[in-house]
Amino acid sequence: MMNRTKIGTALLGLTLAAGSLPVLAQPQSAPQSGIVFRNTVTGEPLDVTQGKEGGRDTPAVKKFFQTGENSYIDDKSCLRNGESLFATSCSGCHGHLAEGKLGPGLNDNYWTYPSNTTDAGLFSTIFGGANGMMGPHNENLTPDEMLQTIAWIRHLYTGPVQDAVWLNDEQKKNYKPYKQGEVIPKDAKGQCKPLEE
Repeated sequence: MMNRTKIGTALLGLTLAAGSLPVLAQPQSAPQSGIVFRNTVTGEPLDVTQGKEGGRDTPAVKKFFQTGENSYIDDKSCLRNGESLFATSCSGCHGHLAEGKLGPGLNDNYWTYPSNTTDAGLFSTIFGGANGMMGPHNENLTPDEMLQTIAWIRHLYTGPVQDAVWLNDEQKKNYKPYKQGEVIPKDAKGQCKPLEE
């Protein structure tokens, strides 16, 4: 029969082991507010104050850091920018239409990392990197640019609408799968200013 010390030590070991498992981005407990973004592989908290300067004070980023909701998902001006950012930062590995290449496809309902079904999880993967060749992109994209890129990735989605958990009910009603050749006007109005060339 184990004594209390051995049982306590065993329980402590189980608690520590459970605490080292990767955890999805989730709301913090009171009194803090907002989302704790975690490394996709290790589960360690990400310091979103690090990385490329700028792009942390936009209304969309402030809202996203509090709620995990991406305000850019169906904003044409942000999709226009997201298309360009995806082409320069992501398409080399994930394919021009996010169909997969060296890296996994991002335009269907299969996710290598299940946390990427949410925008907070996908942000964490882009910001902090993952396994294989997916390094962190926090030095070449600001958080605001990451949200625009995520909006474009979500726009390329061709899977069943019920699996698109990043869409709200109204967006799901209006959902149309991406069709190659679709063009977003350069002068599209919305929350996102055109990217500097």
